[in-house]
Order: sequence, then structure tokens, then C-alpha cells
Amino acid sequence: MTSSTLAAPRAAAPQRDKPPPQASRRTGAALHRPWWMPWLWCAPAIAAALVFGVFPFVNTVLLSFTNAKPLGGPAAFVGVDNYARLLASADFWSATWHSVLYAVVVVPLMVMLPLLLAVLVEKKIPFIGFFRSAFYTPVLVSVIVVGFSWQWLLRDDGLINTLLPGEPVSFLSDATLVLFGAMAMTVWKGLGWYMVLYLAALGNVPKELHEAASVDGASAFHRFLHVTVPGVRPTMLLVGTLTAIGSLRVFTEVYALGGSTGGPGGAARTLPFYIRDVGLDPMTGNAGYGAAASVALFALTVGFTLLGQRISRGEGT
Repeated sequence: MTSSTLAAPRAAAPQRDKPPPQASRRTGAALHRPWWMPWLWCAPAIAAALVFGVFPFVNTVLLSFTNAKPLGGPAAFVGVDNYARLLASADFWSATWHSVLYAVVVVPLMVMLPLLLAVLVEKKIPFIGFFRSAFYTPVLVSVIVVGFSWQWLLRDDGLINTLLPGEPVSFLSDATLVLFGAMAMTVWKGLGWYMVLYLAALGNVPKELHEAASVDGASAFHRFLHVTVPGVRPTMLLVGTLTAIGSLRVFTEVYALGGSTGGPGGAARTLPFYIRDVGLDPMTGNAGYGAAASVALFALTVGFTLLGQRISRGEGT
């Protein structure tokens, strides 16, 4: 008779208590740090964003539905009357067209010209540091100082008219020339700043790609088009977005060349000029109507930004 014995079950090894996943990642001083401590460090930035960003925006939107006055006083709710009046105003559409034209002209120039300039000054040649500093110098100068300099260049007895043959060109008394002169001033002043951004982006483009394209027989133009441009496309999107926002909000350049009226008879006014004239005049201004124009400017800026992102995604596919 055979007997079989059952092996006694092996005693389970004692398992160590595993700390919770969150606790295992917290060591040292983090174990004794309260949960609200990170929010305390972020509180100043959050407060600044709320006070100087969110609150003014919400207040402007609410103000656009009233007939408030610039100097205060009782304000009544008028619904969408300000927006209806805005859409029926020929002056509003004229100012909007000038702002859109400003962005349409300036943005492509500001995207491409600093890139070409950065490609040129990236090369290691004698005195290249001097040229980089010279191109960046306008960035350090105040817009008002630049405006006075361009006034001296463009006035009837200025440098440009002195060099041109024939009758002097009325750069500062023609609305179209005032607007395009302000565009040229914006491009000239911003070239150095965006050149620095592109220089940083060009440093991240692999040199091997340029060498491989050169070995394959690609010309300098084709290397720029198929290697450099794809490598800096995110920076191009950033430059385009920043330039579009700045172009739609342009005020100082037009003021410097066209005066406080925004050109002869206000014929070169942009949207910020229009908002100032209709919303901030202490005698005839309507702060609610000016706030509605500000909301329209915000919507236009968002539209340009989304359009730029859509174009960038289309080029990347």
C-alpha cells in the first residue's frame, strides 16, 4: 500500500508595505510640504494675470453693452446698439481696412526679411559682429525717436526729397504715403529683433542636412528653400503671429508720421486711432461704443492668429 504525502504549502514571503505611488515620488522636504505651497508661488503671476488681463477684458466686454462716458457717470444698458452702430459706420470700416492692409503688407516682409538677414549675418566673416550690432541698433531706440528721424527723412525739405529730382513728394501729407511710410518704419525697427530669433533657430538646423544637400548638387537657393525654411518654420509662425498682432494694434508709427489726427483729415487712421477718437474724447466720446470697437479689434486679432496657424498646418502637411 502506497501512501502519498501532500507537501505542505510554502509559507508566503512577507511582503513589504509599498508606499503609495504619490508618496514614493516625494522625498526629503517634499514630504513635509503642504499641497497649497506650489499655488502660493504661482499666486503673484495669477493675480497679475487676473488684474491686468482677465478683469480689463471682461470689463471691456460688459462696457460695450452700455452708453458709458469716458469721464464716468451713470451708464445705461443699450444691448447690441453699439455693435449695430459700429457695423453701419463707414469710418469704422475705413480704419479696419487700414489695419488689415497694414498687417497684410508688414507680416510677409517681417517674416522673410529678418530670415534672409539672419542667413547673411550667420556666416563667419570678418567684422560680422559689427554688422549684427548695427542691424540690432534700431531695436534699442524708442519708437518716438525713430518717428522723429523718419519725419526728418520724409518731410518736404527732408533728406529723401533733397536727393530726389523734381518736385518734392508729399510723404507726410498724403494718407496712402503716410500709411506706407509707417509700414516701412515698423519693418526697419523690427528687423534686428526678429533677426536674433531667426539666428537662434538657425543654430538648431542640422548642418548635416546642408552638407548632404550640397553633395547632391543642390544650389544655395534650393538649400535655403528645402532645408533652412522647413527647419525654422515654427519660428516663422511665431514671428508671423507676433507681427500680425502688433500690426493690427499699430498706433505710434502712424501718430509719429501723420500727427494726432492720423494723417490729413484722419484719412490714415487705424483701428486703435478710431477707438481713441470715438471712445476717449472727453467731450464727445462714448466709452461703450469705443469698447465695442475694442472687442471688434480683439476678434480681428484672433482671426488673424487662427488664420496664420491654419496656413502653417497646411504647409506642414
